[in-house]
Amino acid sequence: MSLLVTPIALHGAVTRDSDIAALLLAAMDEQGESVVDGDVIVVTSKVVAKAEGRVVTFDGTDEAKLTLIESESRRILRRRGTLRITETHHGFVNANAGVDLSNTEPGTAVLLPTDPDRSARRLRAQLRRRRGVDVGVVITDTFGRAWRHGVTDVAIGAAGLRAVLDLRGTVDATGRTLEATEVAIADEIAGAANLVLGKAAGTPFARLRGLDPTYFGDGSVARDIIRPVNGDLFR
Repeated sequence: MSLLVTPIALHGAVTRDSDIAALLLAAMDEQGESVVDGDVIVVTSKVVAKAEGRVVTFDGTDEAKLTLIESESRRILRRRGTLRITETHHGFVNANAGVDLSNTEPGTAVLLPTDPDRSARRLRAQLRRRRGVDVGVVITDTFGRAWRHGVTDVAIGAAGLRAVLDLRGTVDATGRTLEATEVAIADEIAGAANLVLGKAAGTPFARLRGLDPTYFGDGSVARDIIRPVNGDLFR
C-alpha cells in the first residue's frame, strides 16, 4: 500500500462565515488536484475556528491570556508561570486550552472550534453535496505530549473514519492474539498531513489518498479517542 499526501494552498484570508468547502475546492481546482471517493481531507483547526467566529480580542497581557485560558478550560491540571496544562471543555488535555496567538491578526486570539466532530461532519456533507464524493475529514491541532519533547498534530475532529481501529482479538504475524492494541488512525492521519503543512506556508489543507478502505466508517474523536477519566491513570 502506498500513501500520497498532497498539501493544498489557500490564497486569501479566512474570516467569519467563510465557506470552507468552497475555499478548499477552489484551491484544489487551482492546483489541478481532484477529490475522489476514499480520499481523506485534513483541515487545520485554525481555519475552521476562524470561519466559525472563534476569534476574540486580546490585548496581549498575561492577565488577558490567563483569563482566556481559564474560560476555555474545564480544569487546570498544572501551572507554571503563564503556562497552563488544561482539560478543555471538549475533554482535550493540552497546553493553554488551545488558545492560539500565532499567525493571527494583531489584537486577536483564535480559540478551538466548539465542536470539531460536528465541523468535520459538516464539511464532509458539503463535499458530498458539491462533488458527489464520499471522503473522510480530519480536523487537526498541534499538541505537545507528556514525557516527550516537540509537538505534533493530532485529530480533534473526524468524520467518515474509524478514528480508532480496534485490533483486540485479532492475531499478529506470529499468530499471537492481540489483547490491547487500538490504533489511533485519525491521529496518525493528522501527523502524516502535518509533514506537508508548513506553519507559515499558507497550506491549511491536505489530501491523503491511498488509505486502507477498512479505515473508513463511523468515527468521532470525542467518542472514540478521548480517554474517560475513570480509565486514565494520570488524572
